[in-house]
Amino acid sequence: MTQQLPQVQPLESDEPELAAVRNFRDVAGLPTADGRAVRPGALFRSGHLADATESDAAFLSGLGLHTIFDFRNEADAKVEGPDVELPGVRNVNIPLSDPADGKEFWRMVREGDLDTLRDLLGNGKAEERMTSAYRRMIVERTAEHSRILHALAEEAVPALMHCAAGKDRAGLSIAITLLALGVEREAIEADYVKSGAPHRRYKVRRSSTARDAMAPEVMELLSPLFDARVEYLRAAFETIDTTWGSVDAYLADGLKLAPETRERLRERLLTEA
Repeated sequence: MTQQLPQVQPLESDEPELAAVRNFRDVAGLPTADGRAVRPGALFRSGHLADATESDAAFLSGLGLHTIFDFRNEADAKVEGPDVELPGVRNVNIPLSDPADGKEFWRMVREGDLDTLRDLLGNGKAEERMTSAYRRMIVERTAEHSRILHALAEEAVPALMHCAAGKDRAGLSIAITLLALGVEREAIEADYVKSGAPHRRYKVRRSSTARDAMAPEVMELLSPLFDARVEYLRAAFETIDTTWGSVDAYLADGLKLAPETRERLRERLLTEA
């Protein structure tokens, strides 16, 4: 049974109405174990920026961003297009493993008929794929996550992290950053599942012209790929624990984060005690 998540109250200003950028929010206010919190205006997350309107771009430009971390791969960019360019903002592309990685898999998701999707995603296969992908991102992407945290500790704040939907690759990278800051896991989980709200979810685009292309059963089969299920994030946390023994060991040994670097990260992203 899924445990009830704590209610983390967001700042009133952390969710502006953006016309064509989904799942945007300031990760401000999440509490740390030592009584501090993530400071407002320092760390943002969203879906891709390829469709940003002029007003969206103007809003994003007003955030004073130093760096945008784009975790999409080449296949994503071909589907969605490049990010809008914001004057004076550094764009850093660090491709991370997509839970739906694989050109053929995505083709089936977008074009496959009902029988194909049943075979590909039914009987818990979609959930297993997602859980496995989160575990792999922890073990196989230590160099990339190390690079992200070191950049944040040095100069990359304020920063925006995004992938396609802002849920999986960005969600896990945000979670790892929050772990390094000392944010409690329950608060991290509560922020993560916000990406499942209807107005934040990635819009599923299907190119299939079949009569059942958007049938309820099709959408149910696809749903695990686009849900922000706390079980996925907990699988990542469990992998940290079983592989390294603790978060501290993961950060030190897996991500090569020295104590002084972690302290700089906390100074840059947290409120004062």
